[in-house]
Amino acid sequence: MSTHTSTESAFLTQATEALDALETALTHIGQAADIDWDLHRADNVLTIELPDGGKLIINSQAAMRQLWVAASSGGYHFSRDADGLWRNTRNGQELRATLSALLSAQCGQTVSL
Repeated sequence: MSTHTSTESAFLTQATEALDALETALTHIGQAADIDWDLHRADNVLTIELPDGGKLIINSQAAMRQLWVAASSGGYHFSRDADGLWRNTRNGQELRATLSALLSAQCGQTVSL
């Protein structure tokens, strides 16, 4: 197995684990806070349909080794750091903090991942 394939395989495992964890957390938060969002998962894409009709889409980009978030406010790219956290490639903010802020703004109530 080449290093490229091994690295891509490791990335895909890490990305899947991150999406699984986000999906689980969002399910629990939605139920606990009575937020009427719908979660849809298709392989490496997690779509959050929000009560206001907006969407957040989180997907993995294997070629770039990144997770990307598409929101009404723009696109965000996250790379995994040495500590295993997904960090915004522009400002260093952690993925969960970014998603918390985006979801809070869209839902009109505090969402904390």
